[in-house]
Amino acid sequence: MAAGGGFVFEDFFPTMVESLGTEGFMKELCKGFCLLMDEEKGVITFDSLKSKAALLGLEGMSDEELMCMLSQGDLNGDGTLNQMEFCTLMFRLSPGLMQTSEELLDEALYHML
Repeated sequence: MAAGGGFVFEDFFPTMVESLGTEGFMKELCKGFCLLMDEEKGVITFDSLKSKAALLGLEGMSDEELMCMLSQGDLNGDGTLNQMEFCTLMFRLSPGLMQTSEELLDEALYHML
């Protein structure tokens, strides 16, 4: 936890991409989404995030901080995160990945074709 009461996250994503490759990394992001989602709704809700925050070491986060986290990634305004919004948020929160995101996107698209 940071001195100002906020959280400081170490960016392990670039190392994970190096180790797992793009496809393996995307599979791990999808596993993270599944871990946090509300199984009945298929999206990450405030309640599912709050109840599973301890799995991520975030048990000290306030409701306001969790809501802020959701709202940062909520691109369609429905108050939840679908899988695409979650992955997009994870990329946005990783400065290391943002620097190489075009390369990663090209590689991911190549594997999809």
